[in-house]
Amino acid sequence: MMRQIISIFLFLICFYANAQQYLAKDGTITFFSKAPVEDISAINNKVSAVYDAKTKALVFQLNITDFIFPKSLMQTHFNENYLESDIYPKSTFVGKVTENKNGKAKVKGELTIHGVTNEIITEGKLQIINDNVIISSEFVVKLKEYKIKIPRIVMYNIAEEIEVKVNIEFKKQ
Repeated sequence: MMRQIISIFLFLICFYANAQQYLAKDGTITFFSKAPVEDISAINNKVSAVYDAKTKALVFQLNITDFIFPKSLMQTHFNENYLESDIYPKSTFVGKVTENKNGKAKVKGELTIHGVTNEIITEGKLQIINDNVIISSEFVVKLKEYKIKIPRIVMYNIAEEIEVKVNIEFKKQ
């Protein structure tokens, strides 16, 4: 059994060595909700991502429970009442860089949040510096498009559109 694991591991290393693959294990995604009563923000510094420079494929994954809020009660409500992280523990993006000119990139793909997948197109920056790729982007997520319901009692506390910022530094494999 141990030999099989080692063989698979070595095969993967050889595969990655010949590809133009970049990995990140500690990317950052933040979000901000500007509402009449209260602004809400959170940060997730544990975003995993892969970028293939040859195929332009881009994949992100994060655990919903890794978002950290300024107030612990916000974090509890976010996980239990809105994102239902016990049912939908992960969010993913699977897409492709469709354009990259002078560090300005356009990305198209499928974003899955709360068990719902929608196509998104966003612009941002993609820079290759030495053996690293740095990607950053800002876009808006509409809660209703991901079937995230906001109870009437707190509808003035949470915006219907959330600003999302992505900052990830990939290391060449």
